[in-house]
Amino acid sequence: MYNTPQKLAAEFLGTFAFVFFSAGAVCADRFLQSNGGGVLGIALTAGLTIAIFSTALARVSGAHFNPAITIGLWITKRVNTMEAFGYGIAQVLGGILAAFFLKWILPRDEAWQPVLGGTLDLTRDFTRLPAIGLEALITFFLVFVYFATRPEDDFDSRARSGFAVGLIYTLGILVAGPFTGAALNPARAFGPALASTHWANQGVYWVGPLIGGLAGPIYDALYGKKPA
Repeated sequence: MYNTPQKLAAEFLGTFAFVFFSAGAVCADRFLQSNGGGVLGIALTAGLTIAIFSTALARVSGAHFNPAITIGLWITKRVNTMEAFGYGIAQVLGGILAAFFLKWILPRDEAWQPVLGGTLDLTRDFTRLPAIGLEALITFFLVFVYFATRPEDDFDSRARSGFAVGLIYTLGILVAGPFTGAALNPARAFGPALASTHWANQGVYWVGPLIGGLAGPIYDALYGKKPA
């Protein structure tokens, strides 16, 4: 069994990696003038990051790396209130530090500033209500898959869960990326927004994903609670 500081460190590191690689991929794509793979490259980067770090750290903390997943687990009483609060803080701090690290190391004028360090925003003429709905639905599928493949005690199940959740991130970004930037995760949105002080439509990336976290209770209602 792992203690609370070890679990919080795992959530911090996993979320740091997710924001660093996913926002960094946006900056790299801009630096290469869209010859770096575009939305497909960004989606694969995010999905692979989640798959790899979920496989590495699921045995420690459960590999949430996302307040929406933590909310789903809290609502279904798989984690207690204090643990959920600690996980959320660790996730948000991981996203913030990753965003500021990108701001510090990347070429400012050629890579970071043109895309505000990977800060998410809505495409033109795509309004907030549809954006919330899109973020909520895709996050719903993400949380649903997390619950359906939730790591059990053996290593093979942890690997399968990380792979499945990473694929859902990839698919979600491919679909929602051109319209909302595809957060699916409030920590992914908040860190770059703070580093760039660009707060436009920030509420979309909290309301939508946290609504998506309700997939947890829906999964339990349909299929019953699996043992942790």
